[in-house]
Amino acid sequence: MPKQKILKIKLFDKNLPVPEYKSKGAAGFDLHLRKTVTIGPHQVVIAPANVAVEIPKGTFAMVAARGSSHKYGVMLANGIGIGDEDYHGDEDEYMLALLNFTNKKVTIKKGERIGQIVLLHYEKVKIKVVERLGNPNRGGFGSTGKK
Repeated sequence: MPKQKILKIKLFDKNLPVPEYKSKGAAGFDLHLRKTVTIGPHQVVIAPANVAVEIPKGTFAMVAARGSSHKYGVMLANGIGIGDEDYHGDEDEYMLALLNFTNKKVTIKKGERIGQIVLLHYEKVKIKVVERLGNPNRGGFGSTGKK
């Protein structure tokens, strides 16, 4: 069995819970808002997620919404965020760009779990520009399943 990797986490507000995997099969650990945020209709607010992390080499942090985030009337404005392995300084707090998609003001309280981090491995490649790829075309964006 491979040795489990360690994720170093700095908490900005130590009164909030330490992020954790909420079930045995959870792929991501939840992020808690460090401050209460109020977001106007169709506006974006950058909300602090209370952690700076030092992720293992060869890994990146995918910052995603939790499955229940829509119940607050918000979604991540950028869909997902990417935390590179070298974004690991003491003041490199993860932030959530929250978009209020409703027609009314939304308030999310300090400590609410609104986002999550999933750690993924990556591989760097050498980029080579070519004139042709030499593969068959599939039909363009959204073409799968079209007749």
